Amino acid sequence: MTNMKKNLTLAAALFSTYFPLCAAQEPEQPTADSSTVADVAPIAEPPPMSRNVILIVGDGMDDHQITIARNYLAGANGRLLLDKMPVRSTSQILTVSEEDPSKPVYVADSANSATAMATGQTTSRGRIATSAKHDADFLTIAELAKTQGFQVGIVATSSITDATPASFVAHVSKRGCENPSMMKDGLINGRVEIDCIEDMKENGGKGSIAEQIAASDYDLFLGGGSEHFEPMIEGGTVSVGKSAEENGFTLITEAEQLSTLAAGKVLGLFSPGTMPRRWRGEDDRSAEAAIPSLLNRIHRYFGSVTLPEPMQCEDNPSFTGMPSMREMTMAAIRHLSQTNAPKSSPGFFLLIESASIDKQSHQRNPCGQIGEIEQLLESLEVSLAFADDNPETLVLVTADHGQAAQITPMDSLFSVYGVPVYTPGQLAILETPEGSQMAINYATNNFALEEHTGVSVPLYANEVGKDLVPTMVSQPEIFTIMAKHLGLE
Repeated sequence: MTNMKKNLTLAAALFSTYFPLCAAQEPEQPTADSSTVADVAPIAEPPPMSRNVILIVGDGMDDHQITIARNYLAGANGRLLLDKMPVRSTSQILTVSEEDPSKPVYVADSANSATAMATGQTTSRGRIATSAKHDADFLTIAELAKTQGFQVGIVATSSITDATPASFVAHVSKRGCENPSMMKDGLINGRVEIDCIEDMKENGGKGSIAEQIAASDYDLFLGGGSEHFEPMIEGGTVSVGKSAEENGFTLITEAEQLSTLAAGKVLGLFSPGTMPRRWRGEDDRSAEAAIPSLLNRIHRYFGSVTLPEPMQCEDNPSFTGMPSMREMTMAAIRHLSQTNAPKSSPGFFLLIESASIDKQSHQRNPCGQIGEIEQLLESLEVSLAFADDNPETLVLVTADHGQAAQITPMDSLFSVYGVPVYTPGQLAILETPEGSQMAINYATNNFALEEHTGVSVPLYANEVGKDLVPTMVSQPEIFTIMAKHLGLE
């Protein structure tokens, strides 16, 4: 619990630590949970008049997830950095049926929703920058930006082959086809059959997501997913990772290497799959089912119900040695704006995904969600600090879809009837730093993993977005906003 009192909204501290040329204060010492390597070097100004877009996607970060994090990190009367952004809009998620693209589907997954932001096109669940039914490739903003001279980078706490980052840099019919071994007769989690035969190179396709990344001309990838670069490339004798190196990528695997990135393409892979979460529940607990008494099992109006024991959040030992989102963001911005940017560069496009808000909500783990939102806030703070010094930088923060976690009453409104009222789902009770208790409920299904929800999600922007972002958008319009700012044709 060494990090419970950290104030995430002190921009001056980040300026002091990361922008010593712009601040007079002594640098703040990094805390154990937010900095595992030496401070990254200051970011120099990019070429004059450059235009940049930093798109931060909190996977599954709807208003409920933000409220949970606000209550725990800042208190009921507190404010997160998100709350202080000058532009607040709403993004309506659009999804269509695979069989009949004229029919809407009301709950999205990360693949189709990221595709909407990346391409401005609506598609069906599971598709990576391809159209429903007819499997046509959509042009992504990363492709447009790269062909017009912009630097392009991806930062993710998931595998860089996962649905959200992949939708900006690859084209495949099914999100699970992350490496060559999954393209034909593949199994997800050892039991769900999948294949992308039509996307195999031998059939005229572009290959797996990892192969497309390895063969690309993008400038930087930082995140998890090393396991997807270990299989042999389709029809070849070298691994996907080796093929990336042969294509000019410098492969890095240690957090310390972020502070010494040289010019050229960078492929940073820091974990086999999704990067470990920062926080976990006490003794690695997550939400648990309430336990009704025998009498209550006989009749729901009688007897009593025992709720799970309250808990606090604690540091996750597996996070030790991992680069934080803040560190990866710092390294990415410096690389795209300075180290790897030619003087003629018009600017950069950077996608940053905070993946485990979603992944930990699937696992019914509120502490994992909160810790991941804390990481997103730190990444946002760095991005806004850069934008303050580089006024043509548009910073957008949004989510791809909603998620399951809900704050519910500790004492049911209906307990006045003398009935033992409790959730049929699973419940986590967090002891907050304010000395109160917050009940977080998960009840979208009876399966091992929770579901997404169909709620609209927030869209935030810095001052640059005031004339670009209307009060409500459909998710594909985010592509239009970004392309307009960058002047892409």
